[in-house]
Amino acid sequence: MANEPHVEKREEGKEATPVERTRSGSVYQPNVDIIEKDDELTLLADVPGVKSDDVEINFDNGTLTVDGKVQPRQAEGTSYLLREYGIGDFHRSFQVSEAIDVNGVTAELSNGVLVLHLPKVEAAKPRKISVQVK
Repeated sequence: MANEPHVEKREEGKEATPVERTRSGSVYQPNVDIIEKDDELTLLADVPGVKSDDVEINFDNGTLTVDGKVQPRQAEGTSYLLREYGIGDFHRSFQVSEAIDVNGVTAELSNGVLVLHLPKVEAAKPRKISVQVK
């Protein structure tokens, strides 16, 4: 399908490919589902610990980039008896068709799940063509 996004496959729990950063710390790839509907693509990303003010979404030249900054949950120097949950920022990029109406993109964040609505331009939406009888 021409409008189908490219999705990178990865192993569960692995850190994202290193990106150029000005902030130290780990960067993780959020788990993502992308659903194609007739009028839009819907992207759901797990970004626990990210606040709405700390999410940056960019769409440029067919590349959708999602970045989320996570603030530390505990004070620096906290002594852990057990620590299994890694704290780090989130980064993920996708090649998405140019058939997205960039001005109509919306995002919402609730309970650690980021939902992006990427509406298709009118020309990319499926149309039913009626057949005339002659």
